[in-house]
Formats: sequence, C-alpha cells, structure tokens
Amino acid sequence: MKQLLPFFMLVLSFSAFAAPNPIVVIDTSKGNIIVELYPQQAPKTVANFLAYVKKDHYEKTLFHRVIKDFMIQGGGFNESGRRAETLPAVENESKNGLSNTRGTIAMARTGNPHSATRQFFINHKDNLHLDGSANKWGYTVFGKVISGMQVVDKIAVVQTVFQNKPLDNVLINSITLEKELID
Repeated sequence: MKQLLPFFMLVLSFSAFAAPNPIVVIDTSKGNIIVELYPQQAPKTVANFLAYVKKDHYEKTLFHRVIKDFMIQGGGFNESGRRAETLPAVENESKNGLSNTRGTIAMARTGNPHSATRQFFINHKDNLHLDGSANKWGYTVFGKVISGMQVVDKIAVVQTVFQNKPLDNVLINSITLEKELID
C-alpha cells in the first residue's frame, strides 16, 4: 500500500490541473445567472453557444417564453421583439447522457431535431420527458446553473400574456465568458 501512495498522489495532482469547464454569466434585468458549460458531453452545442457569446449576439435579447414550473426560454429575439440573426443550425447532441433537470440549460429547437441555432432554455423543474433516448431525439443539455437559480425562479413567475410572453420585457443584457476552457 505504501508503494502505491506516490502513484495516487501523482494522479491527484494531475486532476488539480484538469481543464476547467467554461463558465458564462447571463446578466439579466432580474439579476445574474452563472452557468457552467459541458463541452465534453456536448462539444458542438457548447461551441455554437460560445460563438454567439463571443460575438455579443445575446446582448439586449429577451427571455421571450416563460412557463412557471417548466422553463424560461431566451436568446432569439431582440428588445423590440424582432427575431435575431442566426448561425447555421447545430447537430443534436441530446443523447449525451445529460438530463433536462432543474437548472440545466438546453437548446431550443423546432420539430426538426437538428434545427437548434441560438435560442436556449433553462429548466425550471425536472423535465425528463425532454431527454433524448435510443429511439427519440430530445433537447440537448449543455450546461447547468451553478449560481443564480433564485434569478431563474424570479423570471419563471413573471406575468405573461399570449404565447407565454412576459408582459414586461425580461432582458438579457449580455452573456459573457468568465472562464474559458484551457486546451
């Protein structure tokens, strides 16, 4: 056992230098939401999301669809309600082992499983029916809120009107990359 101790110490020291996951701050009109992204499980989705973040494409967009005890969706429309420009759609990675549980961030899409572009949602509760499986495409989870769930909760209870649109705009001021993945 004593002979293995140096080996275990070496392994532990390497894990201390493991590449951290990227961290983004979603600055909203209701407060900040800090999200850890998971590029190992959803590399194409994280790269797509960060492409928008790095070009400030989420600046002054809205949480345009809010459903309490379900999710808050944003990133696709600007302050005036106009649809924002998109990059090409990203391949669905919903079969990555991550689940649509409370606080996870996932890509919104149409009925076409490979149609996700810039819109994302944060799960307000566990939504396991949105997960992918062997015979069904789901909604790609690519990160999790690590701070600011109270902000998600505040947004989730705003008054809404037609099509679950908030009566008063809930603004995404910006999304910034705070900690980048080290290669």
